[in-house]
This record gives sequence, structure tokens and C-alpha cells, in this order.
Amino acid sequence: MDEEAEIGTAKEAADHELILAFGRLQGAANRLEYILGRALEVECGVSHLVFEALLILGRAGEPGLSMRAIAQEQVLTTGGATRLVDRMETAGLVTRAESPDDRRGKLVRLTPLGEETAVRAARVHLENIKRYFVEPLPVADRERFAEDLRILSHTARDVLPRLP
Repeated sequence: MDEEAEIGTAKEAADHELILAFGRLQGAANRLEYILGRALEVECGVSHLVFEALLILGRAGEPGLSMRAIAQEQVLTTGGATRLVDRMETAGLVTRAESPDDRRGKLVRLTPLGEETAVRAARVHLENIKRYFVEPLPVADRERFAEDLRILSHTARDVLPRLP
């Protein structure tokens, strides 16, 4: 049967199995984002967005990343990435350095405080991931669930346009 033909009323739309499933995924993601993000703010003094940027920069290592690369990883505009890095620099978490490949470009890298904050926040985050994201799932389903999320994430990432 045609999926569109199944939906003839608002009630049928609201009760559609796939719409409900996606709504549950989105609701779970939003609630977990709030719970885990709030813990990072309270226990480590950083937002989840700042923590993600710390991880991206930690993964990149030396000599650092361009603002464009940070924007692409965060799905931000370059202006949004610049404002984020400005806040992180003010907090002492990152520094900007001359790019060895581009005289006009700057690279962003972690400071020692940024490194320390990334490690401390990751420990808090990991404990909360275990508590709220892993432990509620049946043990037998955890590995497959993680793989399914990877597939969904990469598929969505590949659909998004890359910044020029």
C-alpha cells in the first residue's frame, strides 16, 4: 500500500508508525541533549556546543583547525564558528595562531586549560552517556543500536552541502 494513501486525516498522520518513531528519536535526542548538556554546564562550566568544539580541536591536534573546518564539523556558518571561538578564546580554552600554509589564515588550537577542560568534561559526559544512553537499553541491542546511529548520522551528513 502507498504510504501517502495511509494518511487521510490528522489523526492518521499523528499515529503513523514512522512519524511516531522519528518523533521518539527526536524527543529522546532533545531530552538527552538537555540532561547531558546541563551536566556539562553545572559540573564543568561549558556548554555542550563548546564541549563539542573542544573535542573537534582535540581530535585535530597540532597545528590546529581553520575556522572553516570548525564550522563544517559543527554544522555552523563561519560567522557562528567565529563567535563560538571568540567566546572560547575569552575563556582561555583556545588560542589562534598563524597558519603555516596560509599567511592570511589563522588556526585554532587548544590551550592547556582547553585540554584540561576537554578531559574533565569528557569524563563527566561519558558517565552520563552510560547512565542515560546505554544502561536503559538491553545489553544484546547496544552494539547494533550504536551502528544504526552511525549509519543514520553519516547518511544525513552526506546529504548536507559542504561549505565552500
